[in-house]
Amino acid sequence: MKKDEIFEKLFKEAKRILRNSYAPYSNFHVGASLITGSGKIYSGTNVENASYGLSMCAERIAIFKAVNNGEKDIDTLLIYTETETFTPPCGACRQVMAEFNSEMKIYLVNMYGEYKEFSLTELFPWNFKL
Repeated sequence: MKKDEIFEKLFKEAKRILRNSYAPYSNFHVGASLITGSGKIYSGTNVENASYGLSMCAERIAIFKAVNNGEKDIDTLLIYTETETFTPPCGACRQVMAEFNSEMKIYLVNMYGEYKEFSLTELFPWNFKL
């Protein structure tokens, strides 16, 4: 797939899955989608909990779904929020992303469909390693 084609598929899926967000406390809805090296697409949305520490980010849900299906080669991840600004992944998500591809391409997309593109290394240059 071409870069534009991948972006459009991931953007469409992230916007679709955002509708399933469960964010009654923050009212901050996030949709994430990714494509693996084999070309499969997985998505996730944030799920909050009254005990905030039990909440889960959209990015990690998408990654965990891919891994649960045997996919560990994560190529590109897109994060969509209905905000004017761009929403980067939190530190926990960055560490999980680094486990699978420290050079992963990341798109941050706002409500206008504008985007910024990064490599994970740009966003997270010093990840934890054992």
